[in-house]
Amino acid sequence: MQAIKLQKKYPQISQDEMFDLIARFNAIDTDTPGRVNKTTIINSVQGQSYDQVRETLKTVQVDASGKVELEDWVELHAKLKDHSAKQLTTSKGKVKVQGSNANVSHTINEDERREFTAHINGVLDGDPDIGSRLPIPTDTMQVFDECRDGLVLCKLINDSVPDTIDTRVLNKPTAKKPLNAFQITENNNIVITSARGIGCSVVNIGSTDIAEGTEHLILGLIWQIIRRGLLARVDIKIHPELYRLCEEGETIDDLLRLTPDQILLRWFNYHLKAAGWKRRVGNFSKDVKDGENYTVLLNQLKPDQCSLAPLQTSNLQQRAEQVLQNAERIGCRKYLTPPSLLSGNPRLNLAFVANLFNTHPGLEPLAPEEKVTIEDFDAEGEREARAFTLWLNSLGVEPAVYNLFENLKNGVVILQAFDKIVPGSVVWKRVSKPKAVVPGSPTQTSFNVEESGDVEEELGITPNQAQLSRFKCVENANYAVELAKQNKMHMVGIQGADIVDGTKTLVLGLVWQLMRLMALTKH
Repeated sequence: MQAIKLQKKYPQISQDEMFDLIARFNAIDTDTPGRVNKTTIINSVQGQSYDQVRETLKTVQVDASGKVELEDWVELHAKLKDHSAKQLTTSKGKVKVQGSNANVSHTINEDERREFTAHINGVLDGDPDIGSRLPIPTDTMQVFDECRDGLVLCKLINDSVPDTIDTRVLNKPTAKKPLNAFQITENNNIVITSARGIGCSVVNIGSTDIAEGTEHLILGLIWQIIRRGLLARVDIKIHPELYRLCEEGETIDDLLRLTPDQILLRWFNYHLKAAGWKRRVGNFSKDVKDGENYTVLLNQLKPDQCSLAPLQTSNLQQRAEQVLQNAERIGCRKYLTPPSLLSGNPRLNLAFVANLFNTHPGLEPLAPEEKVTIEDFDAEGEREARAFTLWLNSLGVEPAVYNLFENLKNGVVILQAFDKIVPGSVVWKRVSKPKAVVPGSPTQTSFNVEESGDVEEELGITPNQAQLSRFKCVENANYAVELAKQNKMHMVGIQGADIVDGTKTLVLGLVWQLMRLMALTKH
C-alpha cells in the first residue's frame, strides 16, 4: 500500500524502482528505524555526485528533527531523476550554495575549502576518535557534513591550541549508537565556547548552524581556528631571534605590541631588504599576487634550493607554479595554489607565509652578548595568564585577547569585562575608545560574512589594539579601578598606571578578582 501511495505522488518513479527504493531505505543501518540522518542519506544515493545530492536534499522539506523519512527519500530520488536536481554553480573560483531557504544563497571560496580540508586531513590523521572518517574528500562539500557533530572542530581546536578542550567531556558515537540531536548540540556548544576562548569571533554562529552544516559560517570558523594555530609560534619567547626585526629606535616592547600577522609582514620585509630587493609588502593580497616577492623571499631563505628563475617568467600563471615548485623543494607547498596566489587570497597567503616562517624562519640565533632581555615570569604566572586570557575571550570581548598584559593596557577590555559581569555598570561616554574598538563590533581578527557570503578581511594593517595616548589609557584604567572599588574588590596598591605599565602581578590580581566577582554575581 505504501509503495502504491508513493508512486501515485511521484509517477516518474516506476513500480519496480519504488520497491527498490523502499528496500534500500529500510536496509540503511540507523538507531532510529524509519528516520535517517542527512549525511548517511547522501552517502546512500547511488549514481550521483555527493554535492548534487547534498544541494538537492536542501529542497526536500524534512521535519524539524532534520531526519530523513521514507517519503523524503523518495522525493529526493524523484527530483534527481526528473532533472530538477540542484546544481552547484561555480564562478571565478567561488561556489554558490543555497542558504536557509530558496531565496538566500552564500558563496564559498573553492580554494579555501580545498586547502582547509587538506589541513584537517593532515593534522587529524590517526586521531583515535575521528581518524576513521579521514581523509575527507577535498573536492566536495563533505567537510561541512563531517563538522556537524562537533568532533572534527573540537579536535581542530585542540590541534591549534593544545589542551583547550578536555576530550573526556565530548560525546562520541559508537558503531551501534550514533549521537542523538541533544549530544550533537552539547558538542557544538563546546566548539563555540572553546573557539571564543582561544580568540575566535563567533558572534554570528551558533550550535544549530554547525549541526545544519551551514557552509559559509563553518568555513569562516575553520579558518579562524587554523589561523590561531599557525600564528601561535610567531612569538618572541619561542623565537628570541625575532628581536632582529626591531626597527631603528624601537624597543622590544614596541615589537610585542604588533599582532602576529604584522610580525610576519615585518619578517617578510626583513628578508626582502636583506636580499637587496626594491619592493616591500604591506598586506597578504595585492603585494604578493604577482609572485615576485615570494620568489625573492624563498631564495633568501634557501638559496641552494629556490632559484630566482621565476622573475624571468613573464606569464603570471607559469610564474605562480614555479614559485610553488620552489616552495615544494623546501617542504612548504601548502595552502596556496597558482589560482589563489594570482587572485591574492589574503587567508591562504597568510597561511602560506605563516607555515613558511614556522618551517624556515631564516633568522640568525642571537649571540650571548646580544641576548634580548625578556622578563622572566614563573610558570604558575604563565598558567594564570593563559587561563585569564581564555576567560576574557569567553566573555566575547573585542578585540580578542592574545597577550594579556599588552591587550589590557588601554583599559577598554577590562571595562568591557565589567560591563558583561555587571550589565550597565560602565558609562561608555566616559571611556576613550580607539576607533577600531567599539564594544560589540567586529575587529580585524573576526570574519565578516555578507549576505552573498563573500569575506572581507584586512590582515597586517590594523594593530592588535589601536593606539591611545598614555594619558587616555591611564584615564580608562583609573576608571576600571574606580569600578572595582565600587564593586568591593580589594584594590590596595593598584592604580591605573600599573595596568598601563603592564605590571604583571597586579594585572593578574585584578583579573582574578573580576573572575571572582562574576562567580559571586551569579550566586
